[in-house]
Amino acid sequence: MIASILHNASPFAIEFSPGFGIRWYGLAYAAGFLLGYGLLRSLARRGRLALSVMQVGDLLTYLVAGIVIGGRVGHVVLYEPHLLVSFHEGIPWWGLLDIHRGGMSSHGGILGSAVGAWCFARRSHVPFLCVADCAAFGAPIGLCLGRLANWVNGELWGKALPQSMQASSPWWSVKYPAEVLEPSFAIEKLAPLQTLVNPTEPLQDAVYGAAMLHRPDVLSRLEPILTAYYPNNFIQAVTDGPFLFSAMALVWMRPRKPGVIAGVFLAAYGAARLFSEQFRQIDEGVFMIGPITLPMMLSLAMVVLGGVICSWSSRQPGEKIGGLLG
Repeated sequence: MIASILHNASPFAIEFSPGFGIRWYGLAYAAGFLLGYGLLRSLARRGRLALSVMQVGDLLTYLVAGIVIGGRVGHVVLYEPHLLVSFHEGIPWWGLLDIHRGGMSSHGGILGSAVGAWCFARRSHVPFLCVADCAAFGAPIGLCLGRLANWVNGELWGKALPQSMQASSPWWSVKYPAEVLEPSFAIEKLAPLQTLVNPTEPLQDAVYGAAMLHRPDVLSRLEPILTAYYPNNFIQAVTDGPFLFSAMALVWMRPRKPGVIAGVFLAAYGAARLFSEQFRQIDEGVFMIGPITLPMMLSLAMVVLGGVICSWSSRQPGEKIGGLLG
């Protein structure tokens, strides 16, 4: 009986040829944008936003561009700067554009969305803080789906559970068959599986391939020798999605001054990331000061900035906007 959650999902919703197809990661982004648009459009129709229904659609275009560009550039700059000078044969030729390598940075995406919101506000002559509130309120849907897509991709692993919990790992822990491909994995542990897989392939590759084909005979023997990890993707899906949305919705039950919801978003998201980072493996080569990682520093800065924006915005003259209850 398999006790932990085993990750053997394919990153492709539809794979046309090896390595090429429609990925769940891209579908998650598309669904996040569409659902966020639907939410803001509904609020605009009810007169709860400072934007018209048509302006919500225009804003979405700016946000999509800002999030995609900011998210990708942010990841490369913060975590894999070598991709900036990495060039190769074949499309897309430049490491920065290899979105299947490393993906996106949520902190970079947030900064990119802020730039997109500012450009839209300037062009549409709508106060920037009103636009920022709209962008922030629609963000948790995409953030949640993005974390679930990270799970499908088998990335952003959690930290290993304490050794005392490894022998009898809890049902909510996660185990990755891809662990057998790690250089540090003791290949002798795979000896009991030799007779179950293709003998012409390297043992580690054969075992991993059989696991990804969902073979129960292989999975039942492989699961006990894999390391159990915290379910980081699911933790962050909850904190970045329902928790974050609930925090903003509770504050916005009544009309607020422009900028307050954006400030709540920054503070709540930063706090959520500070919490969830405790369960996430530290990225290799990431900048650190003692035990504090770069994502933690950025999240702490967001908490402080969000608090400042909330305090400053609430004291500004002018009408309050929004109010989910009217």
